[in-house]
Amino acid sequence: MALTRYNMKRWLLMLQGKSLFHVNQEIGKCFTKTGLTGYYNDLTEKVTHEPELLDSDQLPLHPTASGEKVYFPVAVFQYGFGAYDLYLQNGDERCLKKFLECAKWAIDNQEPSGAWNNFFFSYPQAPYGAMAQGEGASIMLRVYKRTGEERYLHAAKRALDFMLKPLDQGGTCVYEQGMPVLMEYTHLPAVMNGWIYAWLGLYDYVVVTGDNGYYKEMMDKSLEALEQRMPLFTTNYWSKYDLAKRIASPFYHHMHIALMQAMYQLTGHQIFNEYGQRWQHYEQRRLNRYRAFCMKVWQKIWE
Repeated sequence: MALTRYNMKRWLLMLQGKSLFHVNQEIGKCFTKTGLTGYYNDLTEKVTHEPELLDSDQLPLHPTASGEKVYFPVAVFQYGFGAYDLYLQNGDERCLKKFLECAKWAIDNQEPSGAWNNFFFSYPQAPYGAMAQGEGASIMLRVYKRTGEERYLHAAKRALDFMLKPLDQGGTCVYEQGMPVLMEYTHLPAVMNGWIYAWLGLYDYVVVTGDNGYYKEMMDKSLEALEQRMPLFTTNYWSKYDLAKRIASPFYHHMHIALMQAMYQLTGHQIFNEYGQRWQHYEQRRLNRYRAFCMKVWQKIWE
């Protein structure tokens, strides 16, 4: 990614924890293991940072390097999750309305293939990604569960079918020994948080439909592949962002801890508890935080 004034400003805000698109995200407060309710990390600050949207027909816009503001699918989906969690917590009907508006935008902008053109403004040659597909499926499934409208269930299935297509068929998945690695960016190494968010879409589909065939098999195999690669997502002082060995920013490291906590609750697999505790311990040490911050700044400069 180019070292432009826009990117430098965006990275600085992210590193300082002041970016609207990188708000604090703890483990979700409203999800359960057995049913489909709230989301798995807390995205409510996406909504509370722009409260004016709740009283308008506007959905969140994403600024691009050119200064244009566009609808970025992942940002819309995550705003929807945050709005729904707030509704579940306080019963604010404006939040429910906004959640449903985000889902309607998602279904209206889903391509016939089941894909969302997620990176059209930044990577036009590689516009699709598993994270967008999984999160899109997750929001569709929550609306289906709430309203019973079959079109949302069908849209979620199409999203996952596209996600699970191999890269050479235009999809967002790499198959290694038959196990799906879910690619947030189809032209870059696997990103841990993007892989998990994509996997959660599969998890939600299996919970809602009770599928015990193809989707359950893909869910289990992708989980196994992730667990095998967990040692590649850590150092002896901090977590890594991706399999390219890039260190996680403080924001992403904190998110990684929350995701490990959620994954442990959902799967019961001890590996996620172990990594969550390890990374939490790393985060508590000032020297580790300083070292990770400096390494991340250096990597951003030289990317």
